[in-house]
Amino acid sequence: MNRTERLYALVEELRASAPRRRSARELAAHYEVSVRTIERDISALQQAGVPVFADVGRLGGYTIDPAMTLPPLNLTPSEAVAIAVALRQADLGPFGRAGQEAIRKILAVMAPGDAAPTQQLAARVRFLGAASAGGPDQPPTATAIPGVIERALRGRQVLELSYLDKSGEATTREVEPVTFTVLEQRWYLVAWCRLRADLRVFRLDRIAGARETGLPAPERIPADEVARRYGIPQSTPLMA
Repeated sequence: MNRTERLYALVEELRASAPRRRSARELAAHYEVSVRTIERDISALQQAGVPVFADVGRLGGYTIDPAMTLPPLNLTPSEAVAIAVALRQADLGPFGRAGQEAIRKILAVMAPGDAAPTQQLAARVRFLGAASAGGPDQPPTATAIPGVIERALRGRQVLELSYLDKSGEATTREVEPVTFTVLEQRWYLVAWCRLRADLRVFRLDRIAGARETGLPAPERIPADEVARRYGIPQSTPLMA
């Protein structure tokens, strides 16, 4: 069980046990971790706004008010990341920190099988500017991210792309997806091109088709190095 799954399980365990308190020693034995790890997990939940209360003493422990927590959310990884992207694009002003706290709460109550893929997908989104499907002289149009590309990015799989260049000529490339990136008002897929044996950037609205090959993509370059490679400022994580 990774930390994300354990945090979710802790919330559900405390909800189910309420109003009875559970000691850090009990929880540590249940999840087969140290008492210190449980204390750090509880602290992280409290900082994220989860109403976990602690009583000290021999009969003390942790409890949670089930009326003040969200039930598990059936959001897909794409839907959760879409919410995070929308919050990053919006000018929330003094509510910016509250928006990030909302994302952390959403992650905390997602089912474990969805929370981990959500974080994996979010880690491969680089937000380097305001997103818009159209250029400065074009009206914005929707640029959907095909599910096949999302799955390949999250699962590190090789894709076969049908891509239109500037002149509209179609080419076929086998690529290894690295990140989704917003740059100069457009969404791009940064990928390792097997034909060119180097990183290449593909505008999403020029991808005419994508096909799964079933081949695993090796880790050629970490996602965090993409911005440095292209000489652009490093972005902050989409989901902290």
